[in-house]
Amino acid sequence: IFPALWKYSQKKNGNISRKEKVDLTMQLTEKETTVIKDLQTQERLCVEKYRFYESSAKDPELQKLFHQIGDEEQEHFDSLADVLKGNVPNVKAQESGTQGYTPSVTYDKNCNSEDKKHDAFLCTDSIATEKLVSSTYNNDLFQFAASNIRKLLNHIQTEEQNHAEMIYKYKTANNMA
Repeated sequence: IFPALWKYSQKKNGNISRKEKVDLTMQLTEKETTVIKDLQTQERLCVEKYRFYESSAKDPELQKLFHQIGDEEQEHFDSLADVLKGNVPNVKAQESGTQGYTPSVTYDKNCNSEDKKHDAFLCTDSIATEKLVSSTYNNDLFQFAASNIRKLLNHIQTEEQNHAEMIYKYKTANNMA
């Protein structure tokens, strides 16, 4: 909920008579509310998938990456919950999450183990999920009149793209791509 502002009423003679509280609570349309709830459903599914991937991955490096991405997906879910409550979190300019991410090598190119195949499958599936979710944000963000909501959704979309890039970097480093 946005902070209340005060406006001053003027009498017919132009003198300020009293101040009134102006309610600037953000009101989403029914369509906007539905879009946010749909995005929340996707984010909740992403959190659940990354928790599953984390527990299923064989490589501890990949488990750590899935845990980190799962935490970020939870932040997205929470940000969307704030929007439904009338609060739009401020989006700060930040560096790409992919900068500085250099995965360690667990599987060399000659490795053809079942663990490597399993982890490669998890990576491929999670990249497909990130592409879908990013595309959904791209399609939905212009459904909103409020620029601060569009900025938030664009920020989340960028993070989804960064997730896919980080997973792809892991795949490349581990000879899965």
